Amino acid sequence: MATWNSRGLRGSTLEELINRTNERYREKGLALIQKIPTPITPVKIDKEHRHITLAYFDQQSTVDYIGAVQGIPVCFDAKECAVDTFALQNIHPHQVAFMEAFEKQEGVAFLLIFFTGRNEILYLPLRHLRVFWKRREQGGRKSFRYEELDLSYRISMQKGVFIPYLEMIQKDLDER
Repeated sequence: MATWNSRGLRGSTLEELINRTNERYREKGLALIQKIPTPITPVKIDKEHRHITLAYFDQQSTVDYIGAVQGIPVCFDAKECAVDTFALQNIHPHQVAFMEAFEKQEGVAFLLIFFTGRNEILYLPLRHLRVFWKRREQGGRKSFRYEELDLSYRISMQKGVFIPYLEMIQKDLDER
């Protein structure tokens, strides 16, 4: 089982914890969120070990997760950052465009960012991301710093749920 530790989450552990959280939410009838697979076309397959060794992406992906929370459409992407500065190049323009279109349809779009050096996860509402995105488009910084984030969106682990982000969705909705 994936766990939190003093060295932080490693590799796809963040994704695994989100997947387990989503399973728990589904079991409790609180939400139905699914991981969106990235469509690929295999180029080389190791038949002996039965795995793909080379592939290319069929199309640009949108976000990592999509679903509904108590009737509210939700989409989000999960990102990891080893330092206190998050490079906006880690978010693609088509992802921002998708999240903006999603919110125009009355949905909630956000990022979950794991700052591995701090062993902290923050919920970043799309409206907060837009501030950094616009600054970049106007020739400003191409990143944002941990200190620029609203730390009231920090996610704390709770018993039975690995990354309890539902409270942050409610906070996001309340502040709109």
